[in-house]
Amino acid sequence: MAQKNNFQFSIREYRPSDEPEVMSLFRDGVLEHVYPAFFSAMSHPDHVGIALSISMAGYVLGGSSYFQALLFGSAWAGLLYYCCYEIYEDYMTRRLSTDMADIRANYLEKPDSGFWVAEADTNGQSKVVGMVAVTGKTTGERFDDWNGGAMGEGPEFAQDAGDGSYGEMSHTIVVFPWRRQNLGSQLTRKALDFCKERGYARLVLDVTSPQSAAISLYQKFGFVQTECHRNTHANRWFSKLARINVMRMEKLI
Repeated sequence: MAQKNNFQFSIREYRPSDEPEVMSLFRDGVLEHVYPAFFSAMSHPDHVGIALSISMAGYVLGGSSYFQALLFGSAWAGLLYYCCYEIYEDYMTRRLSTDMADIRANYLEKPDSGFWVAEADTNGQSKVVGMVAVTGKTTGERFDDWNGGAMGEGPEFAQDAGDGSYGEMSHTIVVFPWRRQNLGSQLTRKALDFCKERGYARLVLDVTSPQSAAISLYQKFGFVQTECHRNTHANRWFSKLARINVMRMEKLI
């Protein structure tokens, strides 16, 4: 049991009774990246130039109308937001219909996988404030969560365990008020400890470029980036416009 700012929390294995809170946390945790992705895309020099050009076109076509310029510029911003939303919403929907559809069967009933929640005790009431999952994988069984297809073997970051197995961490989410209170670090440590117990040689994960805080946390733990791409399950033009990079990071254990 850990304590922080008069709050107590513990990390334990998922229970079926946690499902409503875990599903809500998962949805919120995925979709919260839409706005950072949108602001990052809007601030890209190429997109700034396009926004100015479109606004100018609206100004001219509208007969020197500032309203028309604003309307055209807003349409471009709306398109970028839609692209960012579609990427994360599509990822969330696919995971809810696959591994998250039955956490017990996909994680708890498999000895080489696990799913944990962080439970906080606030004013005598228990609440799920974080979660993390690890899936056991074998070399060659590399599946890209973001584009929905097998990645193939590709270059390996390190020699895996004798049976070619390693761990893949996912669904690392912490409720906003509990961030910067070491909870994310403890969830990551839980995943690493689990992999050590299973004899895995490394732990891998996928993270998107707007998740700057998560990337910083993983780097402090010694994770290094080994791959980067923009191939998501969404329309390829959405990925190009949103400019969201999917990075694979790995750590030797």
